[in-house]
Amino acid sequence: SRLVAEAMVKEALANPWLSNYTKAKGRQPVVVVGTILNRSHEHINVQTFVTDLSRELTNSQQVTFVAGKGEREEIRAERAEQAVHAREDTQKAPGKEIGADYMLKGNISTILDEAEGTKAVFYQVDLEMVDLENNVKAWFGQKKIKKVVERKRVLF
Repeated sequence: SRLVAEAMVKEALANPWLSNYTKAKGRQPVVVVGTILNRSHEHINVQTFVTDLSRELTNSQQVTFVAGKGEREEIRAERAEQAVHAREDTQKAPGKEIGADYMLKGNISTILDEAEGTKAVFYQVDLEMVDLENNVKAWFGQKKIKKVVERKRVLF
């Protein structure tokens, strides 16, 4: 998960959409991670992958990374609590969030192949960077991983 996230974020940030945006707007784009769907036949903890993507984007220092939907809800609830219970000079005011320019979203799928006691599972991760203003897909990335499992034959 970590290696795939590293490779895909590195590829995404090396593509022209980033420098084009920075030149046009004079600032880094703001990115949020959207939904990453598990379309595989296995249970995959997608949240771990989302966390890896978030870390790589944040640590790159090439984009401004903002909290995702679930995190924002928790943070907004905290601000609402502060408005009622915290000293006025320490309260954080609502309405100062930064809106995302792009959303990174995608899916994880698997392809199964089996022959002569050997089973191969191909994991495919597809990600896309979507401009939130106009729905233009600024970048597509794909990473494939192959896992081979040899079954032991039992002879009687």
